[in-house]
Amino acid sequence: MSSATPLPAKEFQTVGRIIEYLRGAQNVIHSRDWTLRRSAERFASFTKYGNITVHSTVKNRSAKVTVYVGSDAVSQKKLNPQQTEIMDNLPRTLAAVEEYVKRAPMVCVNRTMGNNDEFSPDCNIFVSIQRPEMVRLAYMTWATLFPVRGDHEPKQYIVYIPEWQEGERQILVFPEISTTVVLGTDYYGESKKGFLRMAMWNAKQRGMLGLHVGSKILKVRRPDGRPGRYGMLIFGMSGTGKTTHTCHTHGLNDKDEGIEILQDDVVFLRKDGSAYGSERGFYLKTEGLDPITQPIIYKAVTSRNAIFENVMTDYEGNLYFEDDTLTSNGRGIMMREDLSPYISNSINLPPINEMDGLIVVFITRRHTVVPLAAKLTPEQAAATFMLGESIETSAGDPKRAGESIREVGTNPFIIGDKAYEGNWFYDFVKRHEGKVWCYQLNTGGVGEIIENQPNGAKVFKRKVQRIEIPEMAAIIRGIVRGTTKWGKDKYWNLEVPVFVDGMDMSKYHVEKFYDVDSIINQVSDLRCERVDYTEKFAALDKTIIKAAETM
Repeated sequence: MSSATPLPAKEFQTVGRIIEYLRGAQNVIHSRDWTLRRSAERFASFTKYGNITVHSTVKNRSAKVTVYVGSDAVSQKKLNPQQTEIMDNLPRTLAAVEEYVKRAPMVCVNRTMGNNDEFSPDCNIFVSIQRPEMVRLAYMTWATLFPVRGDHEPKQYIVYIPEWQEGERQILVFPEISTTVVLGTDYYGESKKGFLRMAMWNAKQRGMLGLHVGSKILKVRRPDGRPGRYGMLIFGMSGTGKTTHTCHTHGLNDKDEGIEILQDDVVFLRKDGSAYGSERGFYLKTEGLDPITQPIIYKAVTSRNAIFENVMTDYEGNLYFEDDTLTSNGRGIMMREDLSPYISNSINLPPINEMDGLIVVFITRRHTVVPLAAKLTPEQAAATFMLGESIETSAGDPKRAGESIREVGTNPFIIGDKAYEGNWFYDFVKRHEGKVWCYQLNTGGVGEIIENQPNGAKVFKRKVQRIEIPEMAAIIRGIVRGTTKWGKDKYWNLEVPVFVDGMDMSKYHVEKFYDVDSIINQVSDLRCERVDYTEKFAALDKTIIKAAETM
């Protein structure tokens, strides 16, 4: 993927000097071991489980002030007024950063992303500890990634200055030199996604596709008694159930059945269907976390190794996952090893030819007429990938939480041409047709009615009939075991379940909630939106656009 315009040489040179200085500066403490935790604990509170809880001033990602700096291959095509101002002031900002890092006390952590011999980026974060409690950002990065193993490429860098002026908060991403500069926020997600965003770009340069997915292996007994072993990739926006269903058994409890959890957030997919993992610590939303429906996750987050961020905690160390007084974007880092005995020995998904197949699931969260489950053709799967339909959550933009959104690949961190990613994915599923099966799952529900008032307010006339986690687990279990019966949907050009073992599908029948004319109108409106959206991608395979029109 070549650059269409010259790179911004002066800015790159300034960033390069900053990194070169920090690598050997006397004001930088290099920390690699467990003492980092002890330092972070000094500024944290403890829960009744013995793990630590911290609170940030900024409670979510700063997407509106994030800019990609570089050639046309990486830079954003449309900038909002804040991003435009950031770009106009970029030389001045970088000059100020270059001088500041020579004075501020800093801590550096060097870790490895992934665990393979082909693509394991070397990750280096430099955090200002002018506010001493910010050592927690270095510790959380240390906890999420792996120990350094030799001299790996590519080398990725984050310069993190939380105390930067609030009015000048900005995230400067330089993909082509694998560096991110974070100014004026203390939210850990900027570090986590900073490294993953760069890694997905670097993976693309090596012919792989970085995916915002959970990954696992499923072992089942099929109806004829034969065993099956399948890989699974679960797409989904933050807060829609990706981690929940990645870390769920789906009731696969019969003899020789079970799950192996690999990853919960980002993998790097290769053309043979194998997928390299990235992290040892999973960063999950804790909203509504429940020990009954999510026992594997609950056990892991109540381990001493877990780290909580912005979760309501009282003076005795009790946690309140349902309390959103501080934020609805409460977070926790849980360690893979604390998901035992449900973890795989490896974080990497094997190639397709080493399994019985690969199941790809797209999680959407819709509340009206979208089916709870649908079986997709390769063309429909590629269209679903491009549409990335879901709802906004508090992780992205709290002010828009609940609104319908579209994000290609359910991945807000794609750098470069998104049509390239859709075409790559379509080629992949077509190449392995018969061994890769794709589905869309709606973890929202059906039946919601909202009326828009003249003043712009929205009034809920009827709440959504939500699908519960055990019910969605039954749908996934039926897909993997091959016990679900499928039929043509009355309103959509899709195959949908007509029978799911262990679940009453009839209570979600769309005609129980809307009259036929309303259903037809809603389906038609959604199709029109999809056409308008996909046609914006000039380089997208026309077969994918056609599938979006007719789904």
